[in-house]
Amino acid sequence: MLLLEGPRSVGKSTLLGQLAEDAPEARLFDFDDRAVMSIAQQSPSLLTEETLPVLIDEYQRVPDVLQAIKARLNKGTRPGMFVLAGSASYDSLPTGTQALTGRIQRLPVMPLTQTEIDGTSNRFIERAFEGDIPHTADPAAANRMDYVDRISRGGMPLAVAESDDIARARWFAGHVRQSLRRDAGELRRLNRAAALPRLFNRVVGQTAGLLNVSKVGETLEISRGTVMSYLELLESLFLISSLPAWGTTVSSRSVEAPKVHVVDSGIGAHVLRLSPSKLARGDASALTEFGHLLESFVVQEAIRQTTWMDALVSSGHWRTRDDDEVDLVLERYDGAVIGIEIKAGDRVQSKQLGGLRKLRDRLGSSFVAGVAFHLGTRGYPAEDRIHSLPVERLWV
Repeated sequence: MLLLEGPRSVGKSTLLGQLAEDAPEARLFDFDDRAVMSIAQQSPSLLTEETLPVLIDEYQRVPDVLQAIKARLNKGTRPGMFVLAGSASYDSLPTGTQALTGRIQRLPVMPLTQTEIDGTSNRFIERAFEGDIPHTADPAAANRMDYVDRISRGGMPLAVAESDDIARARWFAGHVRQSLRRDAGELRRLNRAAALPRLFNRVVGQTAGLLNVSKVGETLEISRGTVMSYLELLESLFLISSLPAWGTTVSSRSVEAPKVHVVDSGIGAHVLRLSPSKLARGDASALTEFGHLLESFVVQEAIRQTTWMDALVSSGHWRTRDDDEVDLVLERYDGAVIGIEIKAGDRVQSKQLGGLRKLRDRLGSSFVAGVAFHLGTRGYPAEDRIHSLPVERLWV
């Protein structure tokens, strides 16, 4: 059985509709339709006894349907019997409803990358794992405001399709409101529902950083347990993602705390009120927030490119108690490692490569490449296996 999971409005329903068109015998059930959801709640087995394949959209609204699917699979299986789509992580469902663990293939459907939006078919990360770092004498076309526009737009298909910043802002506002009010409430009982939007705003404000859970709880006057529960909920709804610590076996001084990243930079910019016009004015606090959002933007772009690869790739960040740091570490199943640093300046100074150097020297031949991305126009090999490149190289 196949499960498509990712944020609401990212294109999962469109994919299911295309599958239904390609297989006329398939039956498609949308649990956003109250009538269909009511039938599923009362008699979930009615859906699973339909002519196969059965396609179910927003399945998490009636998690008991998983038990009915399990009973149907117990009678015999073949590929493509059930395809589900959900706007909440399978891991977030009550333990009793996770009936298909071990029998389900989960496929993430995330916001569009810039190469998908531009149609450039860029596979930078896959090439980098082979040591193929593209350098060109031609300067990057993008300037700082081009990056601002891309980050503010994000990758949610409906937001990308909006005609201007004002229309896009209205879409973001509606999306966040629906996610935090309706979707969150359906997934979990909220003891302090009003705290969830405030927590989300606070987390977005600390995107690309190590989140101090205790401090956040004190600031918002909620318990540490509630903060942890709500963080898990925000991650289950694909609004934020945690980037685990990497390399705890590489150095005993490695920090083990995860970083938190907003999943879509457009949503992040909306929550932070970082409009292109505000950033163009050069407000110091806005530029600091933009630097953090830029890191999340690049991290998400790179990680999504790894999902196109045949090889399995794990991701994390590396930070030591000596303040050595690499924003993103990608490790292929065979042990090959890429390190990525993100800088909001127009160039990268030699001292800013210290984290990549330390990682290279510790890993030896396993370290394939280190890349320091910046907002300038020129790329060049900085030193052994370490490169300085414009962010644009991720999609051009």
